[in-house]
Amino acid sequence: MCGRFTLTSTPERLALRFGLREVPDLSPRFNIAPAQDVATIRAEPEGARVLEPRRWGLIPPWAKDPKVGMRLINARAETAAERPAYRKAFRLRRCLVPADGFYEWAGTSGARQPYHIGVNDEPPFAMAGLWERWSSPGGLVIESCTLLTTRANERIAPLHDRMPVILDPQDYARWLDPESRDVDGLLDLLRPFASDRMTLHPVSSRVNNPRYDDPTCAQPVPESQPGLF
Repeated sequence: MCGRFTLTSTPERLALRFGLREVPDLSPRFNIAPAQDVATIRAEPEGARVLEPRRWGLIPPWAKDPKVGMRLINARAETAAERPAYRKAFRLRRCLVPADGFYEWAGTSGARQPYHIGVNDEPPFAMAGLWERWSSPGGLVIESCTLLTTRANERIAPLHDRMPVILDPQDYARWLDPESRDVDGLLDLLRPFASDRMTLHPVSSRVNNPRYDDPTCAQPVPESQPGLF
């Protein structure tokens, strides 16, 4: 599962990393939470990549209430191509969700220790996502997204049995290609990221509250549950 992440890379870095035709106007985010707008990148038919905000928590077009999106912030990569809420988006509306880290929590009850998790490669990286467009009877239009998850690698498994799908840069074009209908080929991209390419460190429980969105959320703190790593 992924319930919080960070995106603090400069707009110029994002444009360079993802081949955007325009430099986005984004501020650093240290505690992105569900129901908030997140940056997503899609490819237009001619191949140009554009960054657009979408609400985190996918709202299927047939949903009667947009609040259903709060239950659909993550989609299991293994079944997303078949589940009614995601299957059309899987075929037609795939996106990248840029990030430079995500959070996970150790422990099952009580004071759980949060961790910030990143990759050894220079940030940002891209998580695989799907997006949808929902319209209310009154004409309100909401574009929303979900993050695809896969089984945890050895580095993440002590924290959780799932992790977001982090795509290799060489696979961005294939994932974004709006003409691709090769479901089996796309599913092959949705694998756990290599353990030896990931880093993590404990952070303050401040991140538990989405009202806090500042650098202290991601800064290392002393380990409160020794022995996990």
